[in-house]
Amino acid sequence: MSFFDKSVSVLNKVAEKINNQKYIIAIKNTFAALLPVIITGAFATLFSSVVFDSTNGLAQISALSFLEQLKPISQTINYFTMNFLTIYVVFLLGIEVAKLNKINGVFPGVVALMSYLTLNPTFTEYLPEGQEQAFTITNVLARQYSDPKGLFLGMLAAVISIELFTWLGEQDKLKIKLPGTVPQTVSDSFSRLVPTVITVLIMAVIGFTIKASTGLYAYDIIYSLVQKPLEGLIQGLPGILLLMLIAQIFWVIGIHGMQMIKPIREPLLLSAIAVNTVAFEAGDAVPNIINMPFWDIFMVYGGSGGTLGLLVAIFLVSKREDYREIAKLSFVPGIFNINEPLIYGLPIMLNPILAIPFILTPLITGTIGYFATSLGFAAKAVVMVPWPVPALINAYIATAGNLGAVITQLFCIILSVLIYLPFVQLANRSVIQDKKV
Repeated sequence: MSFFDKSVSVLNKVAEKINNQKYIIAIKNTFAALLPVIITGAFATLFSSVVFDSTNGLAQISALSFLEQLKPISQTINYFTMNFLTIYVVFLLGIEVAKLNKINGVFPGVVALMSYLTLNPTFTEYLPEGQEQAFTITNVLARQYSDPKGLFLGMLAAVISIELFTWLGEQDKLKIKLPGTVPQTVSDSFSRLVPTVITVLIMAVIGFTIKASTGLYAYDIIYSLVQKPLEGLIQGLPGILLLMLIAQIFWVIGIHGMQMIKPIREPLLLSAIAVNTVAFEAGDAVPNIINMPFWDIFMVYGGSGGTLGLLVAIFLVSKREDYREIAKLSFVPGIFNINEPLIYGLPIMLNPILAIPFILTPLITGTIGYFATSLGFAAKAVVMVPWPVPALINAYIATAGNLGAVITQLFCIILSVLIYLPFVQLANRSVIQDKKV
């Protein structure tokens, strides 16, 4: 077996272990289920600015000025989606982990949520504008504990609490057994009583102990030591390029690259677009260049590898009948960013010719998108757009109608065609040489 074959075999085994890891599966399922919530909040923001806004939206037209009165509708939807992401993640992740522990139903989500909330303070400090003295508001949950800033602590709390809840539920001594005449729903509730009380109590004690021993809440520690550094890494150009490079290498050896990086990518990039949406809705400066729409717009148009460019290159210069037929079959899916027919049909995987531009293209176009955005030519994305939305349209919607982003994406697509062209021509020559032999 060659070194290359051995390397592929090792990576396949690593990928299989990662994909079969229980918490990885649960996290992927959670964020897949959460996507409609994020998109709902994003489109509420889009309507708020494009339709209901009296400065930039349709409401500026005198005949449609009544639309401004409807703006609270979109603002309410936005607040209870984007600012409650951590709450939804904790609840769904608790259910997903419990499913993998062979516990069905939604009650574990409630246990996970109670456990997470007990780790956080029930008050916040408020400083009115123009005053020097802050005062305390009690019996509230501050926004940072429900919005994306609390995401990593919430995920950790969900996993720990449900594993504890599962273990306690398996202890016969802790089960309350009722007569057979009692309805099953009542019996199930009582059987969960002791594990629930102990789980929530232990999580509350953990939160209390952390605060008493360090002077900091668990949120402060996890956000400062884990989430914020990861956000900083991914928000930098080298970090996002490294993440893409890993995904592309896995694709080339026949493993679904996006699934491999999803547990890292989803929490960070989805939370980044959620923060942008909230800031845009509030009229504040939009902070994050890199987020999920950035990834979709500048790095994976047509699918992983920016293969919309490959399709065009094949139609322009390919003399291979097999390539042209596969490209024809892949064109419509490719418009909607589905490119598995290309990856496995040409194939791109384990193809030393096409693997090179497949890896390089998103790294180059992602770099261009980053600098175009940082220089202000393209606007930062503020709307989460479903990934199958075609190129150019997704850039326009994601940036709330910014033409600079559309032009930048169009330039990236043209550039990707130019990158793929010489490799498609090289593939032509390999077929001619094979025929001569």
